[in-house]
Amino acid sequence: MNIMRGDRKHTEAEPTDRVGGGTLGRRSVLGGLAAIPVLSGIAVSAASAVDAGTAKRASIPAAASDLVEGVQQRYHAPLLAAGTRLVLPAGIKVVPVLDYYHGPRLASAMSAWPQMRAADGTVVDGSVVPEPGASARMAVLSGFTDGWYEIRHANGRADRVTWDARTMPFLWLHGEFRGTSWGQYDRFYTLALQPISRNPYSLATTIP
Repeated sequence: MNIMRGDRKHTEAEPTDRVGGGTLGRRSVLGGLAAIPVLSGIAVSAASAVDAGTAKRASIPAAASDLVEGVQQRYHAPLLAAGTRLVLPAGIKVVPVLDYYHGPRLASAMSAWPQMRAADGTVVDGSVVPEPGASARMAVLSGFTDGWYEIRHANGRADRVTWDARTMPFLWLHGEFRGTSWGQYDRFYTLALQPISRNPYSLATTIP
């Protein structure tokens, strides 16, 4: 997994090495959100070391029921701001995850990126980070034949992440924008993105 940044002086993307079997549960994602106030820089050599370990583990064949997770990147305020854009390859589909904090389940219908349904039921442009106070966004994105996404910040900086879509053809998206009243999540303004090998919520669900 490769990470390229247009400006290396400041980094708000904090990776978490999550490659391996298991499930993508609320604990792993919420644990990342709890670390939001801490911003860390990432050296190129460190990122390369993570990429090497990721590639080695991801090359091991996994059973159909296993979930292989790539490196999670978390983008935080103040560098993450309203107007930041998430750019994806053409042809991506989105399935929202409903009732995430109480009983997560997939929505019954998918849509073409960038349109998606937020946690409050409204249809939003998922490619644009909203103003503080907006409803959270949780979704599984699919259709990656070319594994990459790009974060284009309002200040002109661009960060691009690439990965092997043959191993991990899905992308988990979780955005918190200080609009969640449950717990203390109204404090969080963050976007988390993580490549994964399959839809983690239902083995019986096929997402093209």
